[in-house]
Amino acid sequence: MIRGAFQILLGCLLVLAGWRGIAAPATNPPPGMVWVPEGRFQPLLRGESDPKEVVVRSFWIDVTPVTEGQYLKFVQAQPRWRRSQVKSLFADSGYLKHWVSDLDPGTNTPAWAERPVVHVSWFAAKSYASVHHRRLPTTAEWERVAGAGFTSTNGAAEPEFQLALTRWYSTPTQPRLANVGSGRANYHGIHDLHGLIWEWTGDFNTALGTGDARNDTGLERQLFCGAGSLGATDRANYPAYMREGFRSSLKAAYTVHNLGFRCALSP
Repeated sequence: MIRGAFQILLGCLLVLAGWRGIAAPATNPPPGMVWVPEGRFQPLLRGESDPKEVVVRSFWIDVTPVTEGQYLKFVQAQPRWRRSQVKSLFADSGYLKHWVSDLDPGTNTPAWAERPVVHVSWFAAKSYASVHHRRLPTTAEWERVAGAGFTSTNGAAEPEFQLALTRWYSTPTQPRLANVGSGRANYHGIHDLHGLIWEWTGDFNTALGTGDARNDTGLERQLFCGAGSLGATDRANYPAYMREGFRSSLKAAYTVHNLGFRCALSP
């Protein structure tokens, strides 16, 4: 009887957990990804009618950015994304310009395969993710995990993390990027969210917009320039301002020498 009661109680708890939207991670985690439980995220910039917090459902995300070696396999299998064949509509003239050729990222250089891939457009990153049955993380998802410190989910409360963050964002990108995973992991076990490269998000073009990004009338004009700080949730969060500003300057076909990506996956 006791065992039966325990099973009933356990079943009720599981139902309650499901009702609250708390999903358990899969038994076999996707290779190279970590589970991020459901949580809340406070957007840095928001309009008067926007919510102060948004719920970020649980998801999987890559431990590290996509590497040169991984991207090489992608273009080998997808010829339309090779440098000489990609259409200008989907990538500008800088696409993979640091590669020696279509299928040579610089294989004669040390540890080339573990460098993060850069000079890739949003279209290319999205296609890579789709081919691997994944997607790009949303801005809310990316910012939620990037807000975690070394030892807690709240990096703003960790002096050591804040010092590292300031150092990272005040140092120019090095000519030769370090290998992915070479920096310290955050609380979730995720590497390189700061200090290595910038990263594409699936909805990057909504950074300073409240409506359809193609419709100028849907833009929140007060979010631009200095007026953006009026509605900011944390006016001292300079790195977040830099990320918002960078995202707002991008177009989907742009390629940048320190802009790469990682993938996410919904449960």
